[in-house]
Amino acid sequence: MNIKYRLVVMNFLEFFVWGSWLISMGAYMFNVLHFDGPQVASVYGTMGIAAIITPALFGIVADRWINAERVFGICHILGAILLLIASRITDYPTLYLIMLLNSFVFMPTIGLNSTVSYIILEKRGFNIVKDFPPIRVWGTIGFIFAMWTVDLLGWGKSPLQLYVSAGAGILLGIYSFTMPPCAPVPNKEKRSFASSLGLDAFSLFKRKKMMIFFLFALLLGAALQITNTYGSTFLDDFGRNPAYADSFGVRHSNLLISISQISETLFILTIPFFLRRFGIKNVMLMSIFAWVFRFGLFGIGNPGSGLWLLILSMIIYGMAFDFFNISGSLFVEKEADVKIRASAQGLFMLMTNGIGAFLGNYLSGQVVKHFTDATTNAKDWPSIWFSFAAYALALGILFPLVFRYKHDPTTMDNIHH
Repeated sequence: MNIKYRLVVMNFLEFFVWGSWLISMGAYMFNVLHFDGPQVASVYGTMGIAAIITPALFGIVADRWINAERVFGICHILGAILLLIASRITDYPTLYLIMLLNSFVFMPTIGLNSTVSYIILEKRGFNIVKDFPPIRVWGTIGFIFAMWTVDLLGWGKSPLQLYVSAGAGILLGIYSFTMPPCAPVPNKEKRSFASSLGLDAFSLFKRKKMMIFFLFALLLGAALQITNTYGSTFLDDFGRNPAYADSFGVRHSNLLISISQISETLFILTIPFFLRRFGIKNVMLMSIFAWVFRFGLFGIGNPGSGLWLLILSMIIYGMAFDFFNISGSLFVEKEADVKIRASAQGLFMLMTNGIGAFLGNYLSGQVVKHFTDATTNAKDWPSIWFSFAAYALALGILFPLVFRYKHDPTTMDNIHH
C-alpha cells in the first residue's frame, strides 16, 4: 500500500480513539454515574496532568532507545486495556485512577503520531509541510466519525463508547508495529549528564525565540482547554430555557460541536499555503484572534435565532485550533535537531496539553465559579465567554510585540533535515 495511505489510516485511528469518548464521556459521568461537576472536571483534568509528565518522557524513549512506532503501538494497546477496565467501573475514585493511567499512555501518542509521520515522510523524500497536513486531516475526520458513530447509535451516555475506543486502540496498536521502522538516531558524540537523561529538548529554551514560542504555546493551550471542558455544558444549559429545550443545538449538541472538527479538516489543508505565504508568526497571530472571535460569538449566540452565530464560532474554531496546533508542531519540527525530534514534540505537548491545559482548567474554573449564582447554580455564560475573549485579545496584542521571527519561505519548503 502507498505509504501516504498507510499514514492516513494511522492518523484516522489515532483520533478515532480519542473522539469516541472525549466529547461524550462527561454526559455519561453526569447522567449515568451521577458524578458532580468537580468530579467530572477532575477526570478530564487527568489529560492535563498526564501531558505534563509523559509526552516528554516517552519522546525521550523514542529518541534514545526504542523505535517511535513501537512506543506508539505499546501506548495504544495499554490504553485500550485501561478503557476496557474503565467501562466496568462506576465509582469515582477508581474511575479517576484508571482514566489517569489511560491519560498517561494516550497523551504521548499525539506527539508520537506526528513524529512517526514526519520520519516516514522524510525517509521517503516527501516535503513535510506540503504532504503532512493532507494526511493529518484524516485524523480529524476520524475524530468526527467516532463522535457521530457514538452519538447516532445512542451510546453517548453509555460505557459502550469506551468499548468503541478500546477496539480502535487495539487495532491501531497492532497496526503500528507494521509501519516502517522509526529508529532512534545514533549519537556517537560524548554525552553530557543532561543528554544522558534525554533532556536535550529543553535546550530549546536557551533560544529566546523558542522560549517565547513555548510560552505562548502554553497560554494558547489554556484557551483550547476552555472549549473542550465547557462547550458541551454551555449548550446543554440552554435546555433549562423552554424556548430552546427542543432545539437542535440542545438535543444534538455533539453534532453541533462536530462542525468545529469539520472546519478543522478544511483549515488543515490550507496550512501549507498560509505557512509558506505568511510564516509561523502571522499564522499563530491569526490563530489567537480566531480564539477571540470563537469565544465572543459564543457570548452572543444561542440555539434559536442566534444559532448562526454558534455555527460561525464552530467554523472559526478550525483556524483557531489548526493554525496553532498543527503549524506549531511543524515549526518545532523545523527548529529542533533531528536527534531530539520526538522529545521536542513531547515538549510542545507538555506546554500545550500539559501545563497549558492544567492552568486553563484551573483558571477557567475560577471564572465559571465567579459568574455562577450560588443559589440557583445558573451560569452567566455571556460574561464567562467575554472574559475568555478578553484573555485571547490580550495575547493577540502581546504576541507580535515579543515574538521576533523573520519569515523565510524557503525554510518551510525544506523542513526535513
